[in-house]
Amino acid sequence: MKNFWKKSWFIRLVSLLIAILLVIYVNDTQGGFLTQGQSSRTKQTANKTQTISVPLQVSVDTDKYYVVGYPEKVSITLEGSNALVTSTVNTQNFRAYIDLTKKKIGGHEVKVHVNGISRQLSYSINPKVVHVDIQKRKSTTMPVQIEYNENAVAHGYTVGHPSVYPQQVEVTGARSEVEQIDQIVAKVVLPSEMKHDYERQVSLIALDHKKRQLNVVIEPATAKVTIPVSVAHKRVRVKLEPKSEQSGKIYSLTAKPDYVTIYGAKEDLAKISKLKVPVDLSEIAVSTSKVVKLDLPAGVVKSDPVQLGIDIKVANSNVKSEKIK
Repeated sequence: MKNFWKKSWFIRLVSLLIAILLVIYVNDTQGGFLTQGQSSRTKQTANKTQTISVPLQVSVDTDKYYVVGYPEKVSITLEGSNALVTSTVNTQNFRAYIDLTKKKIGGHEVKVHVNGISRQLSYSINPKVVHVDIQKRKSTTMPVQIEYNENAVAHGYTVGHPSVYPQQVEVTGARSEVEQIDQIVAKVVLPSEMKHDYERQVSLIALDHKKRQLNVVIEPATAKVTIPVSVAHKRVRVKLEPKSEQSGKIYSLTAKPDYVTIYGAKEDLAKISKLKVPVDLSEIAVSTSKVVKLDLPAGVVKSDPVQLGIDIKVANSNVKSEKIK
């Protein structure tokens, strides 16, 4: 029996039991350690503060009145339990609004209200009060004008008649704003050195006679703008001009093809009846063929083809020219 108490495994077991009892004692008397479930519940009930931006809604008779001046969004700061704040931010099942149903035409300072936030949360709004201007509503239909930078088109190219769809739009807003509208504009910024047709969906803006933008609603808000860009063309005969012929040689030159289509401004093309093509013969002593890149005259932006094949036949000057084949 005495040896039983001296067994090493028994001593270890007793030590382990004593350690467990000490941990339980400390946990009960001083708060101890949190279990995983307790830690999770603590995080859920801990306080949290978060600010979010939400749309500001307006309660008003929109068939009769148009309201300007108020911000599109307001900031709301929520404070409460971590779980409830997170849930409210994620769902956003509340709204911020101003009530103008009993207000008359003119300027007003009105309070921003919030509806739908849990009573277990506290919150603050920024701004708390907004300025609004209530005016009579007006709608009208107006044509769409196109503005574009015509100087962006490459030299020699011509802009055709631009088109826009739809050609008319409906404009709605405060009467004072709508009555100032001078034109509805689709502003197009063409890329530099443009050589092709342009087609884009462009935002529309309303301008007064001083080119100031007005605060109105345009429906639809965009229009499809098409700007055709073209270049005039002309078919002309090639005129070969031999240069630097060798002495004692007779040359016969044939261009393939012997007609070329040139492109450019109409007024520049009108001055050209033939396309002169110089051919350097300084190193040509026997019959051969060569390719010559076309050197385009002023006003011509391109040609088709861009180069010519030249057949060159050479004979000595003591041989009769009719024998050159």
